[in-house]
This record gives sequence, C-alpha cells and structure tokens, in this order.
Amino acid sequence: MANSGKMKRRDVTNLLGLGLLAGSLPIAIAACRSDPAPEAQSEASGEFTTLGSMADLIAQGSLTGTVSGQDLIVVRDSSLPDAALAVSPVCTHAGCTVDWDRGQELFICPCHGGRFNPDGTVSGGPPPNPLTTFEAKIEGDQVMVRV
Repeated sequence: MANSGKMKRRDVTNLLGLGLLAGSLPIAIAACRSDPAPEAQSEASGEFTTLGSMADLIAQGSLTGTVSGQDLIVVRDSSLPDAALAVSPVCTHAGCTVDWDRGQELFICPCHGGRFNPDGTVSGGPPPNPLTTFEAKIEGDQVMVRV
C-alpha cells in the first residue's frame, strides 16, 4: 500500500513527544546550572556591618561577633598594619571553635591542634582546608565586615 501523504497516529504522537521534550530542555538546563541563587548573590554583595572599634581591636587583639547569622573573628596581621582580617572561627577539621593566640599570631584549634595563619590559611595540624574568610575593612575608627 502506497503512502497517501497522511500522517499516522503514531507519527503525530512521536512529534508531539519530541516537541514536549524540546520545549522542556531550556528548563532542565536552567535547573542544572551552578550559578548561585538570586538571594545568595544579593547576600554576597551585602553591605558592610560594623563589628567594633579599632581601639577595641588593638586593646583586645581580636573582635568576635555575629553578622547575618555568621560567627566571625577579626584580627590584625602585624605584616599588614592597616588591614583587618575576618574569618569564621569554625575549624575545617572537626568543626571546633578556634581561638586567636595574639602572641603567636595564629588561630589554634583546641580539639586537635590545628593551626591557622591570620588570613585563615592552614599553618599546621590536621585541618584539610583554610578557615572561611570574609571581606573586612577599617573605616575611620570602625572595623567593618561583609558576609
């Protein structure tokens, strides 16, 4: 029997399925993208928040606080006297809270002896990764951070 130019029901169903698949492809690609969510982008570009004064930072050797739900420690590195460095106090080894040792200019983890430089990089011990860092600046007498 010769093809009379009519489409069979199966052909129509196949074309319809192909059209649905092609139409949903952009949605599937967008769902798989690794770009941060819009709320994460606005969070990352948030405003600076005052954590304390320079006078307190100098007197105490460090400032601690919470900004946007994130615990922070701000210190100064003697090799960078005009800068402040902000890090998360959570050790990347076992999640313990690190302490700032002003004399050694190191963050030290009391749980397993992990040691971190003022900029959060690993100095020694078992931590596999550096501490999470945040942008910090000194503006007048204020120490400010952005989370």
